[in-house]
Amino acid sequence: MSAADALVELEQALAAERRALVDHDVEALLQSTQGKLAAVRALQALPAGAVAPERVRALSELNQANHVLLARRRREVGWALRHLGRVESAGVYDASGQSGVRPQARCLGVG
Repeated sequence: MSAADALVELEQALAAERRALVDHDVEALLQSTQGKLAAVRALQALPAGAVAPERVRALSELNQANHVLLARRRREVGWALRHLGRVESAGVYDASGQSGVRPQARCLGVG
């Protein structure tokens, strides 16, 4: 694959990722991630001077914009889970292998 082809594929994958994030389409997000990773692998296999730095910089900015949107979506999900009485995983475990966050029940209404 040529550098130009790999860059076009990366740009298309980033655009698909953006659409998936805006549309809340998990399946499309997973597919776009696969395309993005394949394009990045193809670019990494090319010689160092084969890719124009300004093009890579522009695609990096697109990727960063997608990252900002993804972070916003994660905060929205976290907020919704907290208000439904659920707790996101802390991603940290104590010495006994237990999650650092303890779920807490919440009453969402009066019966």
